[in-house]
Amino acid sequence: MDHVFMSELMKNPNVMAKAQTEIRQIAGKKTMVTEDDLNQIEYIRAVIKEAMRLHPPAPVLVLHESTTTVIIHGYEIPPKTKLIINAWAIARDPQSWEAPEEFRPKRFLGSEVDFCGNDFQFIPFGAGQRMCPAINFAIVTIELALANLLYSFDWALPGRDLDMDEGVGLSIPRKNPLYLIATKV
Repeated sequence: MDHVFMSELMKNPNVMAKAQTEIRQIAGKKTMVTEDDLNQIEYIRAVIKEAMRLHPPAPVLVLHESTTTVIIHGYEIPPKTKLIINAWAIARDPQSWEAPEEFRPKRFLGSEVDFCGNDFQFIPFGAGQRMCPAINFAIVTIELALANLLYSFDWALPGRDLDMDEGVGLSIPRKNPLYLIATKV
């Protein structure tokens, strides 16, 4: 999962520059970004949401089972039916997202769409009773790690193209490792 944020930022250098400017202005001359700085990282949070929209940690959510008969989009689903939620497809649905295949963090700026699954077009941690129990820890960890990487270093590719190919697995890993050159600022 860690690769998606840096991969998308390397693919979109203007987005990276804007995110670095934001965190460097917020943190100032500190040695590192702290949790106290995180409530101000509006653009970096949008970058994280957009990366998680395009690359959800679990593209297929935990198996669900209907408890009663329900009708969804004209389909009758009887009780005890096993349901698999395709979070990857939901996050790329053109009925919910303009240009769903494009990396556009600005779509989350000023948006009420959150990580908690209240807006069912964005469910990187699932929703409801089966939502990831570590969601708050995960969000803070991701925000703090990415903010510190952007604050402390400038990034470059080591003379090769960015390979965005994905492998196969429960969490859609990279097909090939991401190699970057970090330069301390």
